[in-house]
Amino acid sequence: MADRDVLADYQSFPFTHGRWTREVFRRGTGPAVIIIHEIPGLHEGVVRFADHVAAAGMTVFLPSLFGKPGKPVSIPYAIGEMVAGICIRREFHVWAGTGSSPIVDWLRALARQAHGECGGKGVGAVGMCFTGGFALAMMTEPAVVAPVLSQPSQPIFGKDKAQVIDVSPAEIACARRRFDEEDLSMIGLRFKGDSFVPEARFDTLRREFGDRFEAIELADEDALQGTGMQPHSVLTLHLDDRAGTPTKLAEDRVIAFFKSRTGA
Repeated sequence: MADRDVLADYQSFPFTHGRWTREVFRRGTGPAVIIIHEIPGLHEGVVRFADHVAAAGMTVFLPSLFGKPGKPVSIPYAIGEMVAGICIRREFHVWAGTGSSPIVDWLRALARQAHGECGGKGVGAVGMCFTGGFALAMMTEPAVVAPVLSQPSQPIFGKDKAQVIDVSPAEIACARRRFDEEDLSMIGLRFKGDSFVPEARFDTLRREFGDRFEAIELADEDALQGTGMQPHSVLTLHLDDRAGTPTKLAEDRVIAFFKSRTGA
């Protein structure tokens, strides 16, 4: 299968803001949801989740931030993107205490454009793994009304990495104010045994946001079996797509959240 076959039903366009241009894939009708892929890139599992969101009556936007769109996941591919695609590039931060990555400003601009084109109450956004915290940092953009943090793994390095998230104090304060003033909330997802997403990080989110933070924490045995990887990617690689499974119910909840908040 060619790398891009999984994206055959999507239109693509370049989007430029500030210093960066990235390819964005789009599908569907209705209010916008921006789906920010995990490491190593915009792979088949991310596209499957996007397909489900589009089928529920929303327009999905899939920005390709690193990696090769449609390329299957492999351990060498993931390691290569970590080393060459993320850690040495200026648009991404991997250390504790540095706040959000500069590329988040590009994502905010994409959200503004998507809302202008698609309408609705606002834009949904989900970050995954390395990009998990991006959706929360995007809340400084008024168009973003439904942030979802799926297995937020950042920061990777730093003394306090277990209990912090890659969002600046100013961005957290803005989100907290908007949640109260606009009656908004967010969702976070993780597998309980996932060492990349420690419980202390979700404790921090609970402390900062109280009941505005809805935590979906799954047992490791709820993950799709046979992947050869530690349970981690709730909505993609470790999603058991059968109706009624815990991960499928988690996906259903996220899609319902997007529909409600965006007005789909």
